[in-house]
Amino acid sequence: MKIPEEIIKILNKLEEAGFEAYVVGGCVRDFILDIEPKDWDITTNAKPEEIQKVFGEENTFYENQFGTVGIKTGSEPEALSVVEATTYRTESKYTDKRHPDEIKFADKLEDDLGRRDFTVNAMAMNSNGDISDPFGGEGDLKNKILKAVGDPEERFNEDALRMLRAVRFAVTINLNIEEKTFKAIEKHHELLKMISKERIRDEFRKIIDSNGATRGIEILKDTGLMKYIMPELLEGVGVGQNKHHIYTVWEHNLRALQYAMDKKYSTVVRMASLLHDVGKPQTKRGEGEEATFYGHEIVGARMATKFLDRLHWPKKEAEDIVRLVRYHLFYYNVGEVTESSVRRLVANIGRENVEDLIKVREADRIGSGVPKARPYKLRHLMFMIDKVSRDPISPKMLELNGDELMKLLGLEPGPKVGLLINALMGEVLDDPDRNNKDYLVNRVKELNEMPDSDLFELAKLGQTKTTEEEDREISKIKSKHYVT
Repeated sequence: MKIPEEIIKILNKLEEAGFEAYVVGGCVRDFILDIEPKDWDITTNAKPEEIQKVFGEENTFYENQFGTVGIKTGSEPEALSVVEATTYRTESKYTDKRHPDEIKFADKLEDDLGRRDFTVNAMAMNSNGDISDPFGGEGDLKNKILKAVGDPEERFNEDALRMLRAVRFAVTINLNIEEKTFKAIEKHHELLKMISKERIRDEFRKIIDSNGATRGIEILKDTGLMKYIMPELLEGVGVGQNKHHIYTVWEHNLRALQYAMDKKYSTVVRMASLLHDVGKPQTKRGEGEEATFYGHEIVGARMATKFLDRLHWPKKEAEDIVRLVRYHLFYYNVGEVTESSVRRLVANIGRENVEDLIKVREADRIGSGVPKARPYKLRHLMFMIDKVSRDPISPKMLELNGDELMKLLGLEPGPKVGLLINALMGEVLDDPDRNNKDYLVNRVKELNEMPDSDLFELAKLGQTKTTEEEDREISKIKSKHYVT
């Protein structure tokens, strides 16, 4: 990986003006890991006004109190169109456990790196690719260790969100949280109460979307952070189930999430898989193999609604997650469930959410310890859903409907209307291009003049073709879902 040309030009221009300049933080970490950085940040000993002087006020903007100047590059990629350059600084006093009360510009790079959260984010790199690493971040990356810069208790007291970020970094780039750092999170986890729900949601979502989502949930539980994020989920810890399950509710929910994660399913499916049985502890009756959880999907949907509202989850996603939790327990047995009940399920869940519902059901099954995610009856359900959701091959497809035909020919409702429509269907199935108003109007006038016996034969042929075409379409759908 190479440093982008736009970044090199900014670094060189600052250096030519007599200043120090480095790319810094997460982009250096990602660069070392050979991951494309989402953005590039620059740190320099130039003051904001000096940065603006170097690049011109027309190419920069400075609208904050943190010493950060936006430099417009004119580049097409969004990550490079505006590059932020921040003056070396130190920070102190974090009354709200999130933002510094006091910011002072610093003279040395090491002072700036020393204010950062973790060693892997406290590295800087110059235009030649040389890395400044006073806290050993590069070695920690190689050894897969996540360690706070300096005293972790001080770092987390400064910004409590860093505890949640620690979990996120651990699972997104596969690091192990160093013991001292871990213990500091355990000790100060209650500080997370002071962080806005939106910031907690954003970090939690990144954990859920990562390739280490299940591990992230376990770490959140073990550190005590989960009680300030999703305490409802903790109710399932140690709660046994019944003869249909070999895992506790907590274990089952995490195994369901693991399946959704392994399949790289969407955030909505991952969240619904994690929450689908969240209502079981509150609805459990009895113990052992015969325990029951009647109505847990309804209770779970209410709990999911409260949790998602609390974190200000995006409205559409929240509605979809709740709907999947509410209907994940749908009943379906081949030969027992009618087309009308399948239509009701589709109406309740929404046609656009059907595939996600099946994915949550798969996650539920695998999370229960069964070997097969999509058995025959789930494939048959998908066939039935496709069948009832499509427009059948029928006269309704004609561009000329019965009312129009009767008005055109001056006919009253009766058998002849049906014969004419079936005859038209036969011709349209032979040649779909004939299904246009002009052709059908002219043709039905000709058919109306035919002897009844000839019209009857054409209608009979058309009806046969309609049935055969419908059967072919149903066979295609069966083949798609591997059902008979």
